[in-house]
Amino acid sequence: MSWIKKIAYTEATGRLKKIYDRVKGPNNTIDNVLSIHSLRPHTLIGHMGLYKNVLHNSNNTLPKWYLETLGVYVSNLNQCSYCVDHHSMGLKRLLNDDTKFQEIMSSISNDKTSQYFTDQYLSGLQYAKQLTLSHHTITESDIHKLREQQLSDGEILEINQVVSYFNYVNRTVVGLGVNTDGDIIGLSPNNSDDAENWSHS
Repeated sequence: MSWIKKIAYTEATGRLKKIYDRVKGPNNTIDNVLSIHSLRPHTLIGHMGLYKNVLHNSNNTLPKWYLETLGVYVSNLNQCSYCVDHHSMGLKRLLNDDTKFQEIMSSISNDKTSQYFTDQYLSGLQYAKQLTLSHHTITESDIHKLREQQLSDGEILEINQVVSYFNYVNRTVVGLGVNTDGDIIGLSPNNSDDAENWSHS
């Protein structure tokens, strides 16, 4: 399940148990991406606060399915199968349209997003790729290009934060050998109106 020790829900005590109770899914399951933090619970608090607010917060104005798409795309670029598996299922649930889901996943897996996406959605994905694979090449002109596609500065920030979050979590997962063994694929903290609600369903 990972290359370093993890503390299971049944073995957790004190502060870790309290955090686990906030993030657990059905039957007290804890996703491996979360339990990897168990030796340093304060980092799990940081991870969840960032995750919930960049991806599952009702103050975001870009569609939630698009934010999930960005996450799947970045994870695919980073060859993080764990996050692709989890977040593609979240995307499928949000879309509730198997044809659209398959088309999006095909464009991502073949890195041919321009064959499916247009306008601001495509420009956001292009920025995501640049930020992930060649961040040092980004200049202010790249931000102007996003504005030209009618993305507000707040929406540009949303894209930046989702992409940056997934680069962080992809490296956490890949760097510590986290896999999906024992996970329930596709759970997420779906109550976007309450930033403090971290429960997974």
